[in-house]
Amino acid sequence: MRGGPATGPTPPTRGGRRRQPPLAVVLLALTAALLAVAGWAVTRGQADITVAQVGASAGHRLCTAVLAAAGCPADPLTPVQDAIVWQGRAPRVVAAAAVGAGLAVVGAVMQALTRNPLADPYLLGVSSGASVGAVAVLVLGLTAALPVAAFVGALAALAVTLALATGRGGGLSPVRTVLAGVAVAQAGSAVVSFVIIWSATGDSYREVLSWLMGSLGGTTWSEALLALGATAVVGTVLVAQGRPLDAFTFGDVSAASLGVAVTRARWLLLGAGALLTALLVSVAGAIGFVGLVVPHAVRLVAGTRHYRLLPVAGLAGASFLLVADTAARSLFEPRELPVGVLTAVIGAPVFAVLLRRKAHTA
Repeated sequence: MRGGPATGPTPPTRGGRRRQPPLAVVLLALTAALLAVAGWAVTRGQADITVAQVGASAGHRLCTAVLAAAGCPADPLTPVQDAIVWQGRAPRVVAAAAVGAGLAVVGAVMQALTRNPLADPYLLGVSSGASVGAVAVLVLGLTAALPVAAFVGALAALAVTLALATGRGGGLSPVRTVLAGVAVAQAGSAVVSFVIIWSATGDSYREVLSWLMGSLGGTTWSEALLALGATAVVGTVLVAQGRPLDAFTFGDVSAASLGVAVTRARWLLLGAGALLTALLVSVAGAIGFVGLVVPHAVRLVAGTRHYRLLPVAGLAGASFLLVADTAARSLFEPRELPVGVLTAVIGAPVFAVLLRRKAHTA
């Protein structure tokens, strides 16, 4: 065959582009995979509980919420099992899926806005600001205030980053934004290190390290629903901006020529992405590699158009973090690893493979 063989298993269409599966098929498959992973995750642990029991218990709870309890089937779980599933595992599963989806979507947005393939949700120094707030309350023993303090710290870091990055006329250039984020992140890391060395001892030291590496242990329903609601609302806003994001990948001049209000769109996308990241970090800590690796991985299936990429990245990120978190709490029982350790262990090799693949196809 003249012109050489195809470079991959999927035959190219006209113009050299790979034929992409329909978006509805991809989303349906990823949704089914996410539900399967969630069912597996909620049954993993020392207590012997099956998916059928969890499903029957969910039906019992739904029935009693709608109808009189007398007309509903009995709950197959014992009181102890019920507490393990509905107060321990279920909110953690919901939070892991929501946090993974949100980080993956924001990572894809940041990579498009800055035209930087190494960009991630923490680009604007949000995680460092959240870490300062979280560490401050942990060393003071005010654990209950951790989510609030982390969120306030993240917003403070975001405000400083945007203030440094904003030029005359209110413009935000990608290079200046990245540099401002790096500066704020380094300053936040220095403050965290100082506080840990100066003040953290005993249990507070372990709590600080666990949070800094990312952890979903002890997640409550209020935190899980906060992460889910934030991802659903802000994620929808970001997904709806697929056209401006496509334009940004070609530069500001090209985006403006396509009718995009560059300054307003960049402020909206950066603000929404940073706000979502701040909320997610306040719930789960700084979990790395999800927002960096997942967008690159799903581009192999979804392509580069953001109306396809963002929802696919969200579902893939949810499953990825859910698997990582379940492994973190079950591989070394009764000990639990911070989930950020496993995302790095999984994400670094995957990212290396993706880099090598792109190097061979470039």
